[in-house]
Amino acid sequence: MALNGRFRGALDFIKHEAAGASFLLVATVLALALANSPLSPVYDHLIHTPMSIRVGEFVLDKTLLHWVNDCLMAIFFLLVGLEIKREFLVGELSTTAQASMPFIAAIGGMAVPGLIYFGLNADNAYALRGWAIPTATDIAFAVGVMSLLGSRVPPALKVFLLALAIIDDLGAIIIIAVFYTSQLSLGALSLAGVGIVGLIILNRQGVMRIAPYILLGIFIWLCVLKSGVHATLAGVVTALAIPLTAGRTSTATPIEPPAERLQHSLHPWVTFAILPLFAFANAGVSLAGLTPGKLMGTIPLGIALGLIVGKPIGVLLASALAIGLGVGRKPEGTTWMQLLGAGLLAGIGFTMSLFIGNLAFPGPEHAADIRIGVLAGSIVSAIAGYLVLAASLPKTASVPLGRTTKKPRGAP
Repeated sequence: MALNGRFRGALDFIKHEAAGASFLLVATVLALALANSPLSPVYDHLIHTPMSIRVGEFVLDKTLLHWVNDCLMAIFFLLVGLEIKREFLVGELSTTAQASMPFIAAIGGMAVPGLIYFGLNADNAYALRGWAIPTATDIAFAVGVMSLLGSRVPPALKVFLLALAIIDDLGAIIIIAVFYTSQLSLGALSLAGVGIVGLIILNRQGVMRIAPYILLGIFIWLCVLKSGVHATLAGVVTALAIPLTAGRTSTATPIEPPAERLQHSLHPWVTFAILPLFAFANAGVSLAGLTPGKLMGTIPLGIALGLIVGKPIGVLLASALAIGLGVGRKPEGTTWMQLLGAGLLAGIGFTMSLFIGNLAFPGPEHAADIRIGVLAGSIVSAIAGYLVLAASLPKTASVPLGRTTKKPRGAP
């Protein structure tokens, strides 16, 4: 039996993410190399180069780093929103039975890292702002490391990790909206609300062209940027309004849904350009003077332990709870050790953790702590997850979901 459409779509998405992981890795290594070389001043000058956009009296004046984090990452969150919408409506999370296991596992995988960080920083109110940093998962890196094991990995385990990471992204979006907003401008928020009403009208009227949604999305982004809410959330709002149902031409010929068209168009740009650029701009940390004592600071240690220890413990405990309550079941053809490996890979926070870290500590005071904690936690999680999976997976390729190993009747 061939793979069903939903499962095949998820596996195609995984292949794209895995390919992008190599670009992320190159960008990260390049940033670290430049930040720890005689070219460090050039690197710092580059990412802090001022760039302005002026339309009459309206001026946006930001550094290259802020344009990447506020503008390009809004496009990333637009793609995330499209992926979340698709998975919940027609994909691997479209039924309660499919969504319950990765959903509960993701909740555990966010809660335990946050508690570990909280426990290490409970006596420092300012440091507690970073509690959400180790709750995130980098989809591209996590899926990329798992893909190194090839067809030995059961397809259901790949989709479980993907679904867990997507739900994790949804959790990160909620955390950013609720916990990481500055003083709000009601006027700007009201204008953003007008833009959102416009998106709803476009959706209800069945508008199938993408351009009107994007134009309103840009307007909402500008309003949200000035409102105190992080501007990247405009990407998610826009994504949720773009139709996922197919329209028809004047000859009644079905056309591809706008959400899928936009997702297919954005995916290579986000995977191979925007995320590597974000990594290049944010991963460069000087290792000069790095000592064990520096690594043992409560902020970097809380981040690293949250990712390395909290993620797999949270995923496993929540998965066991879901199975024990009868509301979830293990991915087909997997073992608990393989779920542990997937939980460890979920501890690769990287881009999402760095992004939340920038929101939690916007100044330079703790920039090195955040990057050291995220990089150390993500690297150890990647290595540990790979080794656990390599040891627990079969030596031969797994049977794809929907196929059987039974011999045909009459076969020898």
